[in-house]
Amino acid sequence: MTTAADWQNRLEIEALHARSAELLDEGPISAWPSLFTEDGSYRIVTRENVDQGWPLALMLCESRAAVEDRVHAIENLSLTIPRRVRHMTSGLRIYADGTGWRSEANFAVFETLAGAQTVCFAAGLYRDRLVRDADGTLRFRERIAICDSALIRNSLVIPI
Repeated sequence: MTTAADWQNRLEIEALHARSAELLDEGPISAWPSLFTEDGSYRIVTRENVDQGWPLALMLCESRAAVEDRVHAIENLSLTIPRRVRHMTSGLRIYADGTGWRSEANFAVFETLAGAQTVCFAAGLYRDRLVRDADGTLRFRERIAICDSALIRNSLVIPI
């Protein structure tokens, strides 16, 4: 039986996923780290590494401070071809785990480099751990983007 609280939690989790995509696609990307807990982590890994149990990550941020550093580098230090990205998610699945929620959702990220055709940059699965912080705000404690392919076009600039 699904309760009103279950529906409310689902709506908040969907809104967190949508806000993450909005900040990565439209900005300001500087607000994206605020979606994580202080000890929250973000990783991009390949399906092969997950299946083999290998810890190697394409991008690894082990705290919100590390996510903030990554965003600072994107905004201030990166010399890349101008690009637009578009994050799509679907098939959201949510599981209560006693301390918060775990969720999984399919993703596809499209990229358009200046003057070029739009291409599918990456596709895969998000695996998230979500908790409420002290003020009740829902945040990512862990976000793992598992890419179906180890081949990433161009360079991995914007988080997946």
